[in-house]
Amino acid sequence: MNGRVLIAGIGNVFLGDDGFGVETVRRLAEPGHGMPEHVEVVDIGVRGVHLAYQLLDGYDTLVLVDATARGGAPGTLYLIEAAEPGSLAPQGPVLDGHQMSPDAVLALLDTLCAGTGTSPPRRIWVVGCEPGCLEEGIGLSAPVAAAVPEAVRMVLDLVRRHDGDLREQEHNATAT
Repeated sequence: MNGRVLIAGIGNVFLGDDGFGVETVRRLAEPGHGMPEHVEVVDIGVRGVHLAYQLLDGYDTLVLVDATARGGAPGTLYLIEAAEPGSLAPQGPVLDGHQMSPDAVLALLDTLCAGTGTSPPRRIWVVGCEPGCLEEGIGLSAPVAAAVPEAVRMVLDLVRRHDGDLREQEHNATAT
């Protein structure tokens, strides 16, 4: 693979804490984080189908940042690694271009890759945050807003981990 990383913020800023992913990538895109050139940070919002097509451009690692209801207290952060894109089964209809969940995007990506002969990302991470309020309204609840700086640190750690793995692979390739 090429070592490229895509960090994608998912969510609807008009539904309270569902905007967590969008707010987190907005902060990551601010100057001062020193993102390497091979890392792209994008606000996908609710355009899941666009994410699936963008991934056809070839990325080694995908980091999705999204509100993720898993039953914890609002503001709880989760780091989830998808073993492979096909391992997540979509919940509900897959082809709703504006309301595709990350698992539906990954299922669509498998289909698109099979049809185009491209490869999906080698590694997929989800940095998720337990939402507190998903009702109509702009702005994150206090516990979710307080989790954003730690989520930024988690994503930056994943980028460092990716770069370390890449250096190790390059070293091993030259050693053999």
